[in-house]
Amino acid sequence: MATSSLAVNAAGIDFQNPVLLAAGTAAYGRELARVIDIEKLGGLITKAVSVERRHGARAPRVAEFEGGMINAVGLANPGMEEVRDEHLPWLAANVRRAKVLVNVVGNQIEEFAAVVSTIDGSPAVSGYELNVSCPNVKAGGIEFGADPRSLADVVTKSRNATRKPIFVKLSPTLQDIGASARTAADAGADGISVVNTLPGLVIDTETRKPALGFGTGGVSGAGLMPVGILATYNVAQAVKLPVIGIGGIAKATDIIQYIIAGASLVAIGTAVMQQPRLAEKLVDDLDRWCRDRGIKSLSELRGSLVWEM
Repeated sequence: MATSSLAVNAAGIDFQNPVLLAAGTAAYGRELARVIDIEKLGGLITKAVSVERRHGARAPRVAEFEGGMINAVGLANPGMEEVRDEHLPWLAANVRRAKVLVNVVGNQIEEFAAVVSTIDGSPAVSGYELNVSCPNVKAGGIEFGADPRSLADVVTKSRNATRKPIFVKLSPTLQDIGASARTAADAGADGISVVNTLPGLVIDTETRKPALGFGTGGVSGAGLMPVGILATYNVAQAVKLPVIGIGGIAKATDIIQYIIAGASLVAIGTAVMQQPRLAEKLVDDLDRWCRDRGIKSLSELRGSLVWEM
């Protein structure tokens, strides 16, 4: 049984522990309820929600390779109104202790705020994660997060649509992820999520075709962890906001690395897709690790990286 040493307050939300399920791995909670005890976790980040229904990329959408996974799901989702009417009521009725952050996507700046305002009345929603790695169709396809003005506009308009906390999810390919975090913070973000997947390509050597129906995809898994930890450190140095560290987590000591780098929370994706009950186990393993070392609060570890240059 986890102890109070794992409790975290981030962006005004009280999480019973720092372990979240990453966006895209937990759908909207109902699909996993028969497999894991969601209430044992700190929370979950839902599958993406957009204004209109998205059918997503053509199959195959996921492929494994040695050391990781690549996916191109295409942000498939039923759209904001169906999420509001069908999925969020289930979460409100069945998930009480674990907190719910809704992942929000859009093709245009205004669409992020439209999603937020549409679902903001649900008691299931504790906050939002804005996926600004999406392409801005009005700006020639450049990622919202890669353009400071677009990033600021997305956050500002979303901030005006809700009083609930907003986390902004940044891409590892950004030239200066710390600067992007500062832009988001100045525009009203309450926290930062890092990192999203890295772009990649896996080829089927027999057919000489991409392993994914879309062609390229997002790379995740163990190899992403050092990237995520460095991004967490850089963001934590750049802004005084809570950070959700994402990428490659499969062990309690992976979580500890993220916390030492400055993370308040972590989100687990690929490893949980391979072992659905892993997140529950990591809560117990993290608690044991802290108790064995006399750690009474995760704040004792947060941001404690020691550089010896």
